[in-house]
Amino acid sequence: MSVNRLKISFMAAGAATLMTAPAIAEDAPLNVLATVGMIADVAQNVAGECATVSTLMGPGVDPHYYAATPADVDKIADAELILYVDRTLEERLADVLDNFRNRTPTVGLASATFDDAALLEDPDAPGEMDPHLWMDVDRWSRIAPVIAAAIAEQRPDCAEAMAANVEILSEQMGALHAWVGEAIATIPEGSRMLVTAHDAFYYFADAYGIEASEAIEGISTGSEASIGDIREVAEFVIENNVPAVFVETTINTRTIEALVEEVQSQGHDVVIGGALFSDAMGDDGTPEGTYIGMIRANTIIITEALGGSLPDLPEPLHDWAHAWDIPD
Repeated sequence: MSVNRLKISFMAAGAATLMTAPAIAEDAPLNVLATVGMIADVAQNVAGECATVSTLMGPGVDPHYYAATPADVDKIADAELILYVDRTLEERLADVLDNFRNRTPTVGLASATFDDAALLEDPDAPGEMDPHLWMDVDRWSRIAPVIAAAIAEQRPDCAEAMAANVEILSEQMGALHAWVGEAIATIPEGSRMLVTAHDAFYYFADAYGIEASEAIEGISTGSEASIGDIREVAEFVIENNVPAVFVETTINTRTIEALVEEVQSQGHDVVIGGALFSDAMGDDGTPEGTYIGMIRANTIIITEALGGSLPDLPEPLHDWAHAWDIPD
């Protein structure tokens, strides 16, 4: 599966820098439901006081494998706007969302934001898109105006303030995008090899100069990895002298642990470089529970484990960093 291409929570911490839409006396805040936190982060800060955004799937939840509970169906039924990525991500939830589409505005952000040329394909399923768009900060920033437009259809008085919020988000996300690229560029050439549990990092690799992205499982996590899959990736690690491989917070660690054992059994050394946030952010109330923090944490782990060094955070991210007591 080797491919040679291959949220900003402004909610708690960065919100001080954002404008908020004016309260609407005649209307309560719009009840928005986002499937994953990476969407909810952007949506809440685009909306300001004009919407209350909740997240269906929390930290550590794998959206590929997630099936709706009766309580989830109640949340979906109560929502006034539903935001999701694409049925290639929310695989088991997609049919439930389709059932509510006629009664509740429902936006699949991948198709609503991007044309086919801006999307990467699943290398194991030609013609099917890779839904992990948030791994490229520049691409992910483009969902903000789409979300603003969807909310403005029901809260038109908020459109002007939301447009201002979108501009601020764009500046912050642009700075984050540039910082990630600068950090990855410090990894020695030939060592920019990203080996993970499943194929969630092609957009990251494509955007930031990763030379190859390899994973034991494919884009979807719906099937178990085989011994052959592990041995194939072990060969890649050995042939390319990859120093570190990475587990993911939404994937069982056993496949990567088996990979390390296989590599070491052949006389080569490799370590687990850390746990990456792939399909979910970190815990609420932590820096990693924000989109900026999620991307920052991944970048730190990958850069340091592969031999690079970290640049200072750019000025547009200083307010976020100070709110979390993080040196900039």
